[in-house]
Amino acid sequence: MIKQRIIDVKEVTKMTRMLDIIPMTGSLLPGGGFFESFFEDLNLAPIFGERQKWVPAFDITENDKEYLVTAELPGINVKDLEVTLSDNILSIKGEKKHENEDKGADYHRVERSYGSFHRSFHIPEKIFMDKIDAAYKDGILKLTLPKAESAKAKKIDVKEQS
Repeated sequence: MIKQRIIDVKEVTKMTRMLDIIPMTGSLLPGGGFFESFFEDLNLAPIFGERQKWVPAFDITENDKEYLVTAELPGINVKDLEVTLSDNILSIKGEKKHENEDKGADYHRVERSYGSFHRSFHIPEKIFMDKIDAAYKDGILKLTLPKAESAKAKKIDVKEQS
């Protein structure tokens, strides 16, 4: 039987949004960041060309042997991706660059997202660092993080003594 555990990314996203509301300057007055971020959770269309944060989608699954991380990163060049694992924290950084090639195009609005992102996930068990596999194809990043032997459950046979 394969046991899978999915890390609740929605809760992490909610907490990140809550932290974004807290002004970095310590001011709750207009212009201090509080009022500008108050309506972010409503997902309203941007007005006057405002840029919204770009947060790619991640799926994390676990089985007895490994963790599997899949991310949708369309439009990102593999050279603009950075993946690290340190102290059981998996960090994935990337940047989707905006190319300015207008050549007389007639448009009034651009709805594609550009910018950088940084996501971090806590991996609760030891990983074989030299066996990590990362592949990127057609905008999909797939990471395979094999669990170390000490992290895998081991069945212990109990012998009856006479």
